[in-house]
Amino acid sequence: MTDEQAPGHGGLKGGCLCGRVRFEVDRLTGPFELCHCRRCRKVTGSAFAATIGARAEDFRFLSGTDAIRRIELPVRERPPAYGVSFCGDCGSALPAPPDEGFFEIPAGLLDEDPGLRPERHIYVEYAAPWYGMDERLPRLTALEIARYRRGH
Repeated sequence: MTDEQAPGHGGLKGGCLCGRVRFEVDRLTGPFELCHCRRCRKVTGSAFAATIGARAEDFRFLSGTDAIRRIELPVRERPPAYGVSFCGDCGSALPAPPDEGFFEIPAGLLDEDPGLRPERHIYVEYAAPWYGMDERLPRLTALEIARYRRGH
């Protein structure tokens, strides 16, 4: 995907804090998850990463792809490795859509209400002890999320 791609069908727009990187997504598929794993907590500097699933074919960058930086962290317990994309100017986390298939968009990058709400907390065994989770959402451990994802 390049900056020269024409905007799509007027989908949901988003971007980084400084506005250099802009994107559009035609449809969010979900799930909308709140991930408490140590890596997501470190990369966000918060209690969890809030991400919403989308399909690569529904996503396009509108501008600023030259500002996108990416680091690949090694596999820790088991594959996959942990990749992080961010704006090289302001440091905002950015989505890293694959050529095809499912990926996640940081929910805070979206300009408007995505129309979805968080569905579950995941990797709760790593949750920050100072954060109180929403009791209404299911809480899944690493083992439970792996079983769930294998079934879908």
